[in-house]
Amino acid sequence: MTGGDRLDFELHPNANPVPAAERSALLSSPGFGRIFTDHMVTIRWAESKGWYDARVEARAPIPLDPAAAVLHYAQEIFEGLKAYQGSDGSVTMFRPDANARRFRESARRMAMPELPDELFLRSLEELVRVDREWIPQGAETSLYLRPFMFASEVFLGVRPAMEYLYCAIASPAGAYFAGGVKPLTLWASEHYTRAAPGGTGAAKCGGNYAASLASQAEAIEHGCDQVIFLDAVERKYIDELGGMNVFFVFDDGSIVTPPLTGSILPGITRDALITLAREKGHEVREEQYALAQWREDAASGRLREAFACGTAAVITPIGVVRSPAGEIVVADGSTGAVTQGLRDTLVAIQRGDAPDPHGWVRRLA
Repeated sequence: MTGGDRLDFELHPNANPVPAAERSALLSSPGFGRIFTDHMVTIRWAESKGWYDARVEARAPIPLDPAAAVLHYAQEIFEGLKAYQGSDGSVTMFRPDANARRFRESARRMAMPELPDELFLRSLEELVRVDREWIPQGAETSLYLRPFMFASEVFLGVRPAMEYLYCAIASPAGAYFAGGVKPLTLWASEHYTRAAPGGTGAAKCGGNYAASLASQAEAIEHGCDQVIFLDAVERKYIDELGGMNVFFVFDDGSIVTPPLTGSILPGITRDALITLAREKGHEVREEQYALAQWREDAASGRLREAFACGTAAVITPIGVVRSPAGEIVVADGSTGAVTQGLRDTLVAIQRGDAPDPHGWVRRLA
C-alpha cells in the first residue's frame, strides 16, 4: 500500500518558538549545519498501512528503541536541497523534483518503501511555509533542507524492516566552507575507496559518508580540505570527493566529468552544470580520467581548471591535489573563468534572479 500522495498534513505549531530577536542574531552568521528551525515534518510507513500520520510539528528528539533496525542494519537514506529568498521576496527551491526522484531511487536500492514524489515535495513546502522567517538573506545564504528516512521497526534479524519514519528538518545556512568560496586543497586517497560498482555508491545513504570519514581525517592530517577518491577496481581513475562530484576544464574549452558507473552519486548540481556548460558552447564528455593524467595535464598546461560541485557547496574551485607522489597544482591555483561563470549562472537561476528556461525553479505559493 502507498496512498501517500493523498495524505493531509496535521499542523502542530511549536508552543515555544525561538524569539524573533534571538532568531535574528542566529541568522546574522548561521554557518552550516549548526542551527535549526522551530519545526520538523514526520510521516510514518508500515507494511500494513502504507504512508500515514503526516505531521508538521515542533522539532524535537526522536524516541528510538535500542533494537530499532536502523541501529543494527543501517537502512537509512537522506537528501539535501535548499530554499532561497529571492531578491523580489519570493521563496524558491531548485529542482526538488530531482531530489524526490533520487530519494525514491535510493530507497529502492536500500530495500525501503518509496515515498511518492508529490508527498516528498509537499512535505518540504509545508516545512518551509511554517518556518519561512528562518530563511536568511544574503548572497551565500539559504535554508538547507534535509529530508531523511530510516527503519524504525523494533526487531533483530537481517531483512528489510516493516516500519519506517520519514522526517524533514531545516537549517539556515551560510557558506559551506569557512571563509567563503576559495580553491580547495584535496588529498588523493590511496588506501580507501568510497564505493564499488554494484554497491551503494549511487544511493544517498549514510553508510557511503561514514566510509569516507577515515580518509577525510587523513586529508585533514595532510593539511587538505577534502578527500578525492579513486575507483575501487583499478584504483587509478577519479571517482568523486567525499560529498561532491568533480569536473575538469581543458585548454580547448572542453570539460570532462567522471561517468556514472554505479559508484558515483548522480548529483543534481552535476546534471545541471552539464546542461549549462553545453549551452555556453563547451563540449562536455562523461569519461574516465586518471590521477596520473591529471598530473600530466596540469604540468603541461592542458588542464586549465578543476572544480567540485554539490548542493551544499554549489561550485568550488580545486587549486591543489596532494598525494604521496607529490602535489598537483591546477594552473595558478586560483578560480578559473569557466568555473566562476558557471557558478554565477547557476546561482542566479537558483535564486530566481535569472531566466529559468528548463523549469528548474519551484516557487512556493
